[in-house]
Amino acid sequence: MFVDEVKVFARAGHGGKGAVAFHREAYIPKGGPSGGNGGRGGDVILEADHDLNNLIQQFFVSNLLAENGQGGMGKGMDGKAGKDLVIKVPCGTIVWRLDREPEAHGAGDDSGEGGEGEGGEDDAEEPLILSAAGTDRPVIRHSGGVQAVELDLGADDDDDGLSGSQRRDARKGERVCDLTEHGQRFVLCHGGRGGLGNRNFATAARQTPRFAQPGEAGDEGDFLFELRMIAEVGLVGYPNAGKSTLLTAISKARPKIAAYPFTTLTPQVGIVEYPEDYHRLTVCDVPGLIAGAHRNVGLGHAFLRHIARCRILVVLLDMAGTDNRHPWDDYRSLLEELELYDPSLLERPLLVVANKMDEPPAEANLKAFKRRVRKTPVLPISAAFDEGIAAFRKTIRQMVEEAGTEG
Repeated sequence: MFVDEVKVFARAGHGGKGAVAFHREAYIPKGGPSGGNGGRGGDVILEADHDLNNLIQQFFVSNLLAENGQGGMGKGMDGKAGKDLVIKVPCGTIVWRLDREPEAHGAGDDSGEGGEGEGGEDDAEEPLILSAAGTDRPVIRHSGGVQAVELDLGADDDDDGLSGSQRRDARKGERVCDLTEHGQRFVLCHGGRGGLGNRNFATAARQTPRFAQPGEAGDEGDFLFELRMIAEVGLVGYPNAGKSTLLTAISKARPKIAAYPFTTLTPQVGIVEYPEDYHRLTVCDVPGLIAGAHRNVGLGHAFLRHIARCRILVVLLDMAGTDNRHPWDDYRSLLEELELYDPSLLERPLLVVANKMDEPPAEANLKAFKRRVRKTPVLPISAAFDEGIAAFRKTIRQMVEEAGTEG
């Protein structure tokens, strides 16, 4: 089970309350106040760990509650501080703070202040009716006592100058942190301060204070954990283009390979090793993209975020046209989907790879592709038979090094 997005509730520990106590000991009359301070609450801390690859732990345990501080005690003893809660998340996790929706109060309130009282008519809000697309008035449909308004969900406001990914990020809320390095920590919620005992309020004029401070509440909130994998090379392509086969050929990753589309249901990460100098590259294979992926069509829409951190992109084309598609149409469609999702993706180095060159129609399709898509270098390979794999490994390493030097 692969989980790359999960909502959680986090709450730091409350501080312990201060104690109200007085020193009682033989032969010491009027010992004075001796109430101890309460302990502080524990923090909720996030820690990036490269040994994790998804958020499945937070999926099953979505309430992150730190330990409360212990209350103060007599004889001047302070309470024990609450234990910090350390949550390990995979590298590449982004945390968003979600805004809580206000609770809706019903008309029949227990307080008895109904709509007949003073100002009752002003408090009753009229239902908001939205205009339907293509008409001058809203389309209202009635079914008994229920009223519905027809909305055009496709009429999004695209004139705000934001890309698809930026618009989706703006809807998520406030961006809290981005954990990218192993061992990196971030305090998500701070624990509450412990209350002071009555010994701290003793003065010459008030020598027996009979009050103490309560502990402060810890921070809390609803958060969205979103995983964006950290890889240097991203493989994108249509279903059945051979991305999983290529990942198997260049690394020790073993994703599922079959002769039907949408075999890959979750992102796969492989490590490409160069034994001559012990160099390594990480390659991410996302599920196949189809037309309309940026609008939640197919499987790729949910995983386009995983190529956002890649230094270079590899567009893998089925040059044999196995599924009765033209490679040049696939190429233009993939570039369009990437641009609609995030235009900055097209500014990165792009490598076009023609796969399945071992099949008879591939040579003719490659010539037609070069005629239709000019000034675009193409690297021919056959991942199933390890043809051109050495050139591919050398090319992606060179492109990654050049991208790192330019960055």
